[in-house]
Amino acid sequence: MANKQRVVVGLSGGVDSAVSAYLLKQQGYEVIGIFMKNWEDDDNSEYCSSNIDFVDAASVADVLGIEIEHVNFAAEYKDRVFAEFLREYQAGRTPNPDILCNAEIKFKAFLDHAMRLGAEKIATGHYARVRERDGSFELLKGLDPLKDQSYFLHRLNQAQLSKTLFPVGELPKTEVRRIAAEIALPNAKKKDSTGICFIGERPFRDFLNRYIAKEPGPIKDEKGRVLGQHVGLSFYTLGQRQGLGIGGVKAKGAQKGGNDHAPWFVARKDMASNTLWVVQGHDHPWLLTPRLSAQDVSWVAGRAPAAGEVGAKTRYRQADAPCALQPQGESDFDLRFNAPQWAVTPGQSAVIYDGEVCLGGGVITTDAASA
Repeated sequence: MANKQRVVVGLSGGVDSAVSAYLLKQQGYEVIGIFMKNWEDDDNSEYCSSNIDFVDAASVADVLGIEIEHVNFAAEYKDRVFAEFLREYQAGRTPNPDILCNAEIKFKAFLDHAMRLGAEKIATGHYARVRERDGSFELLKGLDPLKDQSYFLHRLNQAQLSKTLFPVGELPKTEVRRIAAEIALPNAKKKDSTGICFIGERPFRDFLNRYIAKEPGPIKDEKGRVLGQHVGLSFYTLGQRQGLGIGGVKAKGAQKGGNDHAPWFVARKDMASNTLWVVQGHDHPWLLTPRLSAQDVSWVAGRAPAAGEVGAKTRYRQADAPCALQPQGESDFDLRFNAPQWAVTPGQSAVIYDGEVCLGGGVITTDAASA
């Protein structure tokens, strides 16, 4: 290329974005790295790895011979992602901030910033792919089925996808690690980050405690017996079995040969009466959902697909579940599953697939309790 196309890469300090920058440079692009700082409330705590990550990102840029800029999106993040995250938790739902972060920060605030730097495109280290077809853009699953991140990217629209590259989406993670080692990237062996960006590895309940008041209330079983006290409905999620504090109640009044030693699971949260409902056994009917509704829907193509058979994920890292999609206008849809789904959780996203193509998705509003 005589005039090299400029691509701005979000360098997180991790290996996926580092290898993405390297691959783009190999392909002849002019590559600029940007490190996004999205959280600064507790920079000095042991859990906030932002400073370490920036050092890693800068040393990657140094090895690759590219510029890196440190950009602070903490104000936008707090307004657009964190405030919504807290609102959802206070309403008893379980949101997915990584999806919001992609839609509002990485592919909006960061994209706008990159365009101001004269970039033609942006790139990230996500395991997904973009395909142009007849002038429109499709979001495809990453080729490594264990790492596919299209679930988190389903809110991206045509304008965003038209400007986005996912260089590692074609590769298995093992190959990404191999490339990183081969070119001696300083973070080649760095472990994958897990959890929510602003919480890091810290205990989740400790974190929420700082922002959400505890309102204890009863824990009840399906017969309405009180088994204990919960610390506040926001601190529990459907399907949860750890940390309920009711282990000692299992055998009370149990019938011989009954289900008295099966573990307890959170099945419902009743905000009106501040009650946490629990059931015994992984396959209890209260944990199984044959259908759901979703709202705040985003379709990759910019319009709803036709009703019919699709695959859907109601949480990350699950196989696509066959179901019938029924769009309700442009901003809602209903799904009816061929087989009931386990612990479908309001606030999480239901993401729709046609094979390897991610069509979009929406926020789950109803679960088994109300369906």
